[in-house]
Amino acid sequence: MVSQLSEAMLDVIADALVDKGYIFLSDLVPHNISQVLLEKIQSTQAHELKAASIGRGAEQQLNPDIRRDRIQWLEEHNEPDAQYLELMTQLKNGLNRRLFMGLFDYESHYAVYQPGAFYKKHVDALKGSQNRILTTVFFLNPDWKAADCGELIIYDEADIDIEIERIAPKMGHFVIFLSERFPHEVTKTLAQRNSIAGWFRVSNSVHGF
Repeated sequence: MVSQLSEAMLDVIADALVDKGYIFLSDLVPHNISQVLLEKIQSTQAHELKAASIGRGAEQQLNPDIRRDRIQWLEEHNEPDAQYLELMTQLKNGLNRRLFMGLFDYESHYAVYQPGAFYKKHVDALKGSQNRILTTVFFLNPDWKAADCGELIIYDEADIDIEIERIAPKMGHFVIFLSERFPHEVTKTLAQRNSIAGWFRVSNSVHGF
């Protein structure tokens, strides 16, 4: 049975999203779930991962000058994906109760950055598009060292040259931020870097705050 996110934790997340639009946590996902997710990505063969693209729909394209990670989408009927997705459902429901965001569904993929890979500065959603509303990033890298680089950098929404957070991709680190507000990037990694990137989306309703 998947652990339940506490009401206190959900309060902390909701307050941070209202106050500053993002939050960095180190203890959201239980260690046993983190471990099986790590084991899954470590056992995934290279040919099972596909080169990540930029853009959506008809505008989707590969551009290794911007992005060089390789991905595999999570699926509800597969373990341990289902355990992680259940936690994200709890997060969605908890935030909807508190903030009336109208979060409707969630999509996510494993992202593997081989040494030398990066993802240049970008925004996950166009303002007003209401497609991706809330971004999550969960890191699966035990024994990560500062010299390995590969940090997630979040930039100020008003001045995209101002860095407001630099987060090492250490095992268990979890980041949530409003998708259309914060440019961000992944610096070039010098070791294999594993993560799960995800996005909460709304239906056609207007989100709340």
